[in-house]
Amino acid sequence: MKKDGRMNSIKDKVFANTRISAQDALFLFESDDIIALGEMANCRLKNSVKEPREVYYSYNININPTNICRLRCKLCAFSKSPGDDGAYSQTAGEIVSRVKKALKANPGEHIEAHIVGGLDPAYDISFYENLLRSLKSLSDKITIQAFTAVEIDYLSKLDKISVDEVLKTLKQAGLDAMPGGGAEIFNDEIRSVICEKKIKSGEWLGIMKKAHGHGIPTNATMLYGHVENDSDRVRHLELLRELQDETSGFKSFVPLAFHDKNAMVKKKRYTSGFDDLKVLAVSRIFLDNFSNVKALHNMLGLKFAQATLFFGANDLGGTSFDERIVKAAGACQAAEVSEADLIRLIEGAQKIPVLTDSTYSLKIKRSS
Repeated sequence: MKKDGRMNSIKDKVFANTRISAQDALFLFESDDIIALGEMANCRLKNSVKEPREVYYSYNININPTNICRLRCKLCAFSKSPGDDGAYSQTAGEIVSRVKKALKANPGEHIEAHIVGGLDPAYDISFYENLLRSLKSLSDKITIQAFTAVEIDYLSKLDKISVDEVLKTLKQAGLDAMPGGGAEIFNDEIRSVICEKKIKSGEWLGIMKKAHGHGIPTNATMLYGHVENDSDRVRHLELLRELQDETSGFKSFVPLAFHDKNAMVKKKRYTSGFDDLKVLAVSRIFLDNFSNVKALHNMLGLKFAQATLFFGANDLGGTSFDERIVKAAGACQAAEVSEADLIRLIEGAQKIPVLTDSTYSLKIKRSS
């Protein structure tokens, strides 16, 4: 089939709100027709959510308790070894004080605490259980999204208890949702190069399946723009779609552009704005069982993030108070923004701003 015929065939599937194949997705990644991708992504968005003009954001504070990590992945510019310059560890009291400050700055507003950090034996499940309870006691307007699948696996091994017990304990302490970090790319040969000591693809998927079974909603991510190829991207999306078919536990898909400025892994392919839009659009088209696709403004820049709203994205992330991991990687756009900035950005695209959290159970429409 000629290229035009293949593209039209895929369009017919999308406009009929039917599923495309992995081979179709690969064809779209190899296509340069960004306008067609945008049209299909918008069509899929309209069929995936009740209010396609609504764009979500959250008021969130980023909490990274420590950057000391036993893994020291080559893709990570954030982690340190004990004694390194810049290595730090925060106490539970210091973390609680930071959240109190965020609450004071926005009295009466909903706050999301986003907690991820290094794998340090000083931070065991008892520490995190007490921390979550302390944070929840501050206000009934705090949502806690915390712990990647990698951290859950580490806590299980550190405390010599099952993953199920870790998840059950943390949920009872106040865990509302989990982020999607640590997925990177689901190709274990590539993982052996970019994150050798991190859990394998199947383990990440297995932990997320268990989290969904415990009623803990999660995000899903894909790190792109390092040493992977288009087939790797498609396989990654395919595995996510298969698990979502089974559990419906993923609340959002978050593609993450790799920044190599301060990382030991160097890019083998250049990712342009064109490529960022393509990844977002193809992800939205292929992941027909995901309601939300998130474009992180702190990785893409505010103006470019606005453009993604026409290529399948319907969530711009949060205010990212004190974000550190993306900054450490060298993303020049990484910065805190105000709620007013995000509202203006969304309204400027003729969309409706909606304050939410990682569970999407909170939905408060805003206006400037």
